[in-house]
Amino acid sequence: MIRTEALAKMYGERVALDRVTLDVRQGEIFGLLGPNGAGKTTMIRILTMLTRPTAGYFEINGWQPKLAEQKMKAIMGIVPQHLNLDTDLSVRENLELHGRLHHMAAPDRVKRILELLNFVELKERENDKVQSLSGGMKRRLMIGRALFHEPQILFLDEPTIGLDPQVRRRIWDLIRRLNNENTTVFVTTHYIEEAEQLCNRTAILDKGRLIALDTPADLCQRMGSYVVEWHVDDCKKTQFFHERGEAVDFAGTLAANASIRRSNLEDVFVELTGRGVND
Repeated sequence: MIRTEALAKMYGERVALDRVTLDVRQGEIFGLLGPNGAGKTTMIRILTMLTRPTAGYFEINGWQPKLAEQKMKAIMGIVPQHLNLDTDLSVRENLELHGRLHHMAAPDRVKRILELLNFVELKERENDKVQSLSGGMKRRLMIGRALFHEPQILFLDEPTIGLDPQVRRRIWDLIRRLNNENTTVFVTTHYIEEAEQLCNRTAILDKGRLIALDTPADLCQRMGSYVVEWHVDDCKKTQFFHERGEAVDFAGTLAANASIRRSNLEDVFVELTGRGVND
C-alpha cells in the first residue's frame, strides 16, 4: 500500500528524515515509533502530501504524487495529532460538514453519518456541541470524520496522546475493528505499549534514520527474549539473552540482586535509541 525509497527531508541544515526506505502492506496496522524529533510527524506529513520531500520518492497504492496526487488523497483518511474539530458545531454537524466537503449527496450523507455515529459510539451525543465532549470522544469523532469517504488507508498521528489508559484502550478497539474491515492503518505513537498491542509491524526512527523494522515479537526475539535487570550504584543495568537458562546462569554471577523477565518492545526501543520516547 505504501512504499518509500531513500525518502529525505531537510529543514535548512537540520535533517528531519535521512533516506528512509520502508513498505507498508495492504491491510496491516503499521506503527512508527521514535523519540521526540525523530521524524515521525515529518514522515506522515510527506505521505499525506502536506510537505514535499527534499529527496527520494514514495508511492501509495502504486501511484506517485506527480502523476496522481488527487487519486492518492481520495483514498486517504487523516487524523492529525492536534484536535481540529469545529467546537461551535455539534457532533452531527461536524460530520455533515465533512460530507458536504466530499460532495456526497444528501441521502448518502444521512446514511453514512448514522453508520459512523454508531461505529465510534457517539449516537447518544450527536446533538451535543463538540466543546462539551471528553478528550476520548473528540478523538473518536476525528476518526469517524476521517472515515466518512471510506478510505483505503487511515493515517493516525499520535491518536491517543493525552488520554488516560482506559480511554486509550477504547481507541485501540476502534482501530482494530476498522482494520478488521481491511483498512490499512499507519499510526505514529509515543506509547510503546500501543505499538506492541496494535501493530502487525513496527518501524523505529531515530534522528531521522530508520534503525529497525519488524513485528514487535521478532524485534524482541532478535534483541533477546529474556532480560536480566540489576542495579549498580542506583543505576539500572540490563543484559539480553535468547535462552532463559543463559539468563539464569548470568544472573548467578552477579553480586547484586537481579530479576529475570521476558523482553518487550520498550526494552528494544531503549537499547536501540539509548533513550525514551520523550527524550
